[in-house]
Amino acid sequence: MKALIALLGAFAVAAQAQNVTSVEQADAALVKVAKDRAAAHEEYAASERECSAKFFVNNCLDKAKEKRRVELAAIRAREVDAQHFKRADSVARRDADLAERARKDAEEAALRAAQPPKPAHEEKAAPPAPTGQRVADREAEHAAKVKRQEQKEAAEAGQRAANVAAFEKKKAESGRRQAEVARKKAENEAKAKRAAERAEAEKKKAEAQQPATR
Repeated sequence: MKALIALLGAFAVAAQAQNVTSVEQADAALVKVAKDRAAAHEEYAASERECSAKFFVNNCLDKAKEKRRVELAAIRAREVDAQHFKRADSVARRDADLAERARKDAEEAALRAAQPPKPAHEEKAAPPAPTGQRVADREAEHAAKVKRQEQKEAAEAGQRAANVAAFEKKKAESGRRQAEVARKKAENEAKAKRAAERAEAEKKKAEAQQPATR
């Protein structure tokens, strides 16, 4: 009978736990849950000591266990209720933040949609980029033209230098050939002169020897 009364009392306490309406109350309920749970265990330990001195020890311990079980069940009910409220509050806050963010996004989108479109002349106003692009194109074309002219002049200068070098080479070869011809001519003339002188000397010698022979 006492266990039934205790059980009914525990359910009554659990029913009162449904009155939690704020996070502060839930936190306070969880603090009390911890204290009540510790007190229930201490009371059971004391009951064990008392039962050990009685004649019907098992019967006493069973009653103490049942009482502890009922008390812990009621405490657990309050704990679950407080934790559930805190979780629900956290979810509600998160949903509220998301809803507020969505509302602000919708308002901003509506403001953007409500703004009048830009005038056509502003959209079609000629930006300076095309003009700058044309100027850049002309500058690039001029730079390319100057570069091509420089390359052409450099190529022509190289060709002129090659032509001059070839002419000087031919001139030098011609000079060498003329010098060789002149040298050979001089040698031939010297040989011919020496041959004529020898012939003249031999003639004179032969003429000089003829009277002596007679």
